[in-house]
Amino acid sequence: MTSELPTLLPEKLRNDVHESARAHVTGEALYTDDMIGHFPGLLHAWPITAPHAHAVITGLNFHDAMKQPGVITTLAADDAPGEADSGANRHDEPLFPREVLYHSQPVAWVLGETLEAARLGAERVQVTYRKLPAILTIDAAISNNSFHSGPFQIARGDAAAAVAASPHRIEGELRIGGQEHFYLETQCAIARLDTSGGVIVDSSTQHPSETQEVVARVLGIARNRVTVECLRMGGAFGGKEVQANPWAAIAALGAWKTKRPVRVRLPRHLDMVLTGKRHPFLSRFTAGFDNEGRLRGIELRLWSDGGWSLDLSDPVLWRALFHCDNAYLIPALDASGWVCKTHKTSQTAFRGFGGPQGMLVIEDILDRVARTLGVPPDVVRERNFYREGDATHYGQTVKDAGRIARIWDELKTSSSFDARRAAIAGFNASHTHVKRGLAITPVKFGISFTATFYNQAGASVLVYRDGSVQVNHGGTEMGQGLHTKILRIAAECLGISEDKIRVMPTNTGKIPNTSATAASAGTDLNGAAVADACRQIREWLAAVPGGEAMTFPQLVEAAYKRRIALFAQGYYSTPEIHFDPKTAQGKPFHYFAWGAAVSEVEVDGFTGGHHTLRTDILHDVGDSISSAIDRGQIEGGFVQGVGWLTLEELVWDAGGRLATAGASTYKLPSWPEMPSQFEVAFLNRATEPGVVFGSKAVGEPPLMLAFSVREAIRAAIAAFGNGEGPIALDSPATPERIFFAVQAQLGERS
Repeated sequence: MTSELPTLLPEKLRNDVHESARAHVTGEALYTDDMIGHFPGLLHAWPITAPHAHAVITGLNFHDAMKQPGVITTLAADDAPGEADSGANRHDEPLFPREVLYHSQPVAWVLGETLEAARLGAERVQVTYRKLPAILTIDAAISNNSFHSGPFQIARGDAAAAVAASPHRIEGELRIGGQEHFYLETQCAIARLDTSGGVIVDSSTQHPSETQEVVARVLGIARNRVTVECLRMGGAFGGKEVQANPWAAIAALGAWKTKRPVRVRLPRHLDMVLTGKRHPFLSRFTAGFDNEGRLRGIELRLWSDGGWSLDLSDPVLWRALFHCDNAYLIPALDASGWVCKTHKTSQTAFRGFGGPQGMLVIEDILDRVARTLGVPPDVVRERNFYREGDATHYGQTVKDAGRIARIWDELKTSSSFDARRAAIAGFNASHTHVKRGLAITPVKFGISFTATFYNQAGASVLVYRDGSVQVNHGGTEMGQGLHTKILRIAAECLGISEDKIRVMPTNTGKIPNTSATAASAGTDLNGAAVADACRQIREWLAAVPGGEAMTFPQLVEAAYKRRIALFAQGYYSTPEIHFDPKTAQGKPFHYFAWGAAVSEVEVDGFTGGHHTLRTDILHDVGDSISSAIDRGQIEGGFVQGVGWLTLEELVWDAGGRLATAGASTYKLPSWPEMPSQFEVAFLNRATEPGVVFGSKAVGEPPLMLAFSVREAIRAAIAAFGNGEGPIALDSPATPERIFFAVQAQLGERS
């Protein structure tokens, strides 16, 4: 189907602006919570939150709460006509738990005429608890055999024998921290009853169909009685793929009970303490390698902190196992993983979906290999690259493996890598307390949902008699520019200007059974479905005699009078992908996105602070549908990755309370964290066959380009010492961790 698509217009002839750019900067763009003025009689919900990380509820009394002026009612387990659970997989997330499983978990809700009335009413609810011991770390979970699932295993060859026979061996451990999504728009949903006994939910969700399913389950009704719409989101990053569901369910349950519209919106503090994060990981590994740094075998163990419920932790761990190779051939591998059950927020999807954690481990291993041998890390990395014809440890042939070598060579040249490395050596020799480091790291990231059935999408294109067009598809807009790309695809497939097309809000009443907008596949799936619908319409219009001489509105009117259909349903499913978790073999990805980054940093030995002096990126986006959108995704993903790897540290106290629950205590990247010089380029001659317009996904892969900053920091740390031996550096590389790593190097030098 994609082979029949027209060629993209030359970039200079296209309008390359985000379709909502003007609305964003003027404030005209509406989000879910902006809709509250449309619903007279709207009620506001506020949770009663538990003060313990693990406890049993022994008493719950709403009597005093109902005396609070403005309180209308409360919500508890008995109010749900269906299953009062929002768990996406195991149904292990009760909306009204009897056993508290993380600090601040909502145990009931109060509905009020105003938000303040609901909040004050919630404070008057009397709850008694019997406190229980809490498991708050991965280490404690391992000690207590507390797991949601595992082990998951992928193996190739006899890794133990390969390691044992290797000329060199290293053992190590790497702890990887989580990350808060910190989307600008917090979780929000507004629910109301429709005129025919159904429910309409406006939700800030990446997965409207799953939100629909959860609401229907809680209310005990069929899905066709629930309509979920997502106008747009103010950011999501994976945090609204599953975790938008409970707030929509509470709003819908409140509307069902009161027959009035109900709003649930989490203020920033509650959003941070109630929602999941990127999974923290613990990795332990043994690696064998030869005298040139080529890997012979790796034995790898991964543990992720899943939090209190399963959520998406299983596929997150699988993707970490898939990506523990990054761009490197591991001839023999024994990789296993477990999802730990702890009494913390349920960790969830986050840009990269486990891939970044798995990739960080192999980058850490290769740096240790290089420093053990005294070989430059970029040389060791290059020696281990996949070559054409190689296959991954899960059995997928690495198509276009030579692309990373081309990126590597071009980027080293364009960034003057060798000359700058020599200059940095001179700088470091003349500076005692400040050192610089330079690193280049690659990215190979698989594109597709690893759950094969999610790799499908539908679309509906409606052409009106005046030549205007309405496009409906199943993807959600969260600022990433999906609607912009959909608009362009539709315009070019129909041969009309973009201003004649309206991309509609995502609505389960228009497109059913949608997949989440995730896995970087929003354009690949929904764009192809839209193109399929447009292709059908163009074929029908081609049957109009003399149509080639008509304007599009004239052609449409002529087609209408000939009783030719002016609407079409489009569909797309990703071909030839499959994976068998029992054998851990298959082809889970349609293709790989490639890229590399060079970063130069300066580290202050007194404070452990660092600054990124320059970053050069060369990334493979295929044939870009929108260069401005793709460039923004690369830059934004890189900076978000830098935040995860160097700044953003989640801290839970001894009682299981999130201590970093706001921007004052949770440090986010800002202007000083931007590279002083930031160069981004797209790989040329990079058409990806079999994908809409030859483009490639660009949402998640750029995040891992930030590895270059972490490895440059490690190079700078090494410069404080004698340059011999591995450097242990857990993630994030905060000033404290950098400082103590520098001190260790100074100790070795002395």
